Amino acid sequence: MTTYIARRLLQTVSLLFLLSILLFTLVNLAPGGPLAGQGRSRHISPEKVELLKRQFGLDKPLPTQYLIWLVGNDWMKVDTDGDGIEDGYGTRLGILRGDFGFSFRTRQPVLVEIGQRLPNTIYLMSITMLAALLIAIPIGIVSALRQYSSFDITVTTFSFAGQAIPEFWLGLLLILIFYAWLKNPFNGEPLLPAGGIQSINISGFNLGDRIAHLILPVATGAFGWIAWYSRFLRSSMLDVIHKDYLRTARAKGLPNRMVLYKHALRNALIPIVTMLALDLPTIFGGAVFVEIIFSWPGMGRLYYTAAQQRDYPVLMAVLIIGAAFIILSNLLADLLYGILDPRVRYE
Repeated sequence: MTTYIARRLLQTVSLLFLLSILLFTLVNLAPGGPLAGQGRSRHISPEKVELLKRQFGLDKPLPTQYLIWLVGNDWMKVDTDGDGIEDGYGTRLGILRGDFGFSFRTRQPVLVEIGQRLPNTIYLMSITMLAALLIAIPIGIVSALRQYSSFDITVTTFSFAGQAIPEFWLGLLLILIFYAWLKNPFNGEPLLPAGGIQSINISGFNLGDRIAHLILPVATGAFGWIAWYSRFLRSSMLDVIHKDYLRTARAKGLPNRMVLYKHALRNALIPIVTMLALDLPTIFGGAVFVEIIFSWPGMGRLYYTAAQQRDYPVLMAVLIIGAAFIILSNLLADLLYGILDPRVRYE
C-alpha cells in the first residue's frame, strides 16, 4: 500500500506540472489579455497600461512569465504605494513556495482572496452534499428493494428530472416561488431570503437567519446530486442483492437486515464512493451557478468574477488548486476501494 501511494503521489506531481503548463498557456493566450478592460477605459492612459504590464511582468515572454509564476524571482519591480508607478523592488516567491501573486482587480494577495471565500464555499457545499447523501442513500436502497413499485417509478421519474433540470433554472424558480410569491403571514415579508449568507440588518451570528439563507441554495445544489446518487445506488444494489454470496449468507441463517446493510450495502457503495470522490473538489470550487444566483460570496463566484474580469492570477490559482483536488480525490477513491472491497489489493 505504501509503495502504491508513493508511486501515485509521484504521478500526481508530474501530472500537476504538465497541467500547470497547459492551463497557464491557455489562460494567457485567451483573446484580449489581462489588461484588456483597463486598456479600453478612458480614465487610464496607454502609458499607465504599459506601467501595469511591467509591474505584473506581462511585458516578458510567456515562458518567462510561467517561470516567474512557478518559481518566482527576487528582482521584480513593484508598485509599493498603489499609484501605478514602480518605486521599489519586491520578491515574488512563486507558487512552489505558496505565493500565487496579486489580484489584478483588487491588488490583494491571491491567497487572501481565496481565504476570504473558501470558508463560505466549504460551509455551503458541505451542508449541500451531506443533505444530498442523507436523502439519496435511503431512497436508493428502498427503490432497489421495491423494484418496479410505485415508489420506484416515482424515484426514477424524479431522477430523470433532477438530471435534466439546470441549476440556474431551478434556482430562479425557487426564488420566484419563495421570495416573490409566498409571503410570511405574520409580517408580510418574503418567506425566504433570495440571496446572501446572512441578512444585512443582523449583526453577529443568528442561527435562524443562517438556516433561512441556506434553504434555497442547498435545495438547488442538492437536487441534482440526490437524483444522481439515488439512481446509482439503486442500480448498484440491484446488481449486488442477487449475488451468490448473499444467498449463501441467508442460507446460513443471517438476519435479512444484516445481509442487506452489512454485506450488500457495503459493496453497493463502491460506485457511490467514486462519484463522491470526484465531487469532493466541488467543496473547494463551489457551485458556480448556485453562488451567482444566490449572491453567495464563495469560490464559485470568485472564479466567475476572475474569468469575467480577466483576473489571471486568481483564475490560475483556482484552476490549479481545483486540479490538485481532483487528482487527490481520485487517489482517495482508489484507497477507499481497498477498505470497502477486501478483494482489492495494492501490491
